[in-house]
Amino acid sequence: MSKRRVVVTGLGTINPLANTVENTWNKLLDGVSGIDHITSFDASTLPVTFAGEVKDFDANEYMGKQHARKLDRSAHLSIFATEQALKDAKIDTEKRLGTNVGIIFGTGIGGIGATEDAVRVYDSRGPSRINPLAITQLMPNSSTGQVAIKFGIEGPSLTITTACAASANAVGEAKNLIENGIVDMVITGGTESGTTPMTIAAFAQIRALSTKNETPTEACSPFDKNRDGFVMAEGSTVLVLESEESAKKRGVDIYGYVDGYGSTTDAHHITAPAEGGEGAFRAMKKAIEDADLQLTEIDYINAHGTSTPANDKNETTAIKTLFSDKAYDLQISSTKSMTGHLLGGAGAFESMVCLLSIKYNKIAPTINLNVPDDECDLNYTPNTALEKEVRTAMSNSFGFGGHNAVLLFSNI
Repeated sequence: MSKRRVVVTGLGTINPLANTVENTWNKLLDGVSGIDHITSFDASTLPVTFAGEVKDFDANEYMGKQHARKLDRSAHLSIFATEQALKDAKIDTEKRLGTNVGIIFGTGIGGIGATEDAVRVYDSRGPSRINPLAITQLMPNSSTGQVAIKFGIEGPSLTITTACAASANAVGEAKNLIENGIVDMVITGGTESGTTPMTIAAFAQIRALSTKNETPTEACSPFDKNRDGFVMAEGSTVLVLESEESAKKRGVDIYGYVDGYGSTTDAHHITAPAEGGEGAFRAMKKAIEDADLQLTEIDYINAHGTSTPANDKNETTAIKTLFSDKAYDLQISSTKSMTGHLLGGAGAFESMVCLLSIKYNKIAPTINLNVPDDECDLNYTPNTALEKEVRTAMSNSFGFGGHNAVLLFSNI
């Protein structure tokens, strides 16, 4: 049986910039930063006091206090984004989606907020006072399960925890399910809410985070010579994937095709990328081969671009290794410069950005790129959005553990 083409028919997001797709896109084009001083807890004793937090969202108001208290914040965000995406895809959210719809979500650290809460209660009040809902809040597959319950998704269900590549892997594996005729539709994406005291302290301890506490909006500066680490962020982005035949039968518009997926492992170091970005190079190459495209057909790369010294240097090298001299003709940007790093939710968010770039023929900038780095010498769309025809777009996601996931989207 020949493989079916996979399309995207719905998008939903909640992130540090905005709580809708349209508002998010407008802020990206305007080069607005969603990063600021932490307000959800007192961060004054931490070495890093800023993050990309979701704003103007009250889970109690959205789903009712009784339901909200049973879930971790990462699940609150994923349900909110899923409802948006389903409505965008013209799907009735009051009806169960049934057995021909699957769900694959990615997350890096799952219900880490619930984990921290449980430990604090255990230490201060003893084991008998632990919340009986703690396990179902903190388990990594909680969001996947809660979304499936909410919307009646009865097909295959998977949760992927490949760190910062998780939701890119989720979209890629969803593509595979549909291509191979397992189901006609998959609700996919990612969620993360790691802006918590212990998580920020732990990442700070390994010197992964930017420490520019006085200028948080300028802290995430991918590919800039003075970059000093990534910025923690939270959010959820969800995509509705379905077969092209299903979309045509339903008579709905499509954002584009999911044409390529490449997944590799560095097998090198638990946090550091392989020198020269060898694993990233192989993942990009595999995605292009999967899409049956030529190197010259790639119009835009949404880079992993974390603002860490190691990632940005090695990702640049990987791009140059694959594209050779043509790398200098590519349009590249890192939208993490505005959102911060959504960890397991990053790949889904950046997939959405690629699809919107294709729809509107515009490329969001890399803000805070002011001092060129000789080792990062490609065109990263510094500080100002660009109008350009975008027919194909690549999204790179690389995670701790050596996980690499690359996706290719097109309108052709």
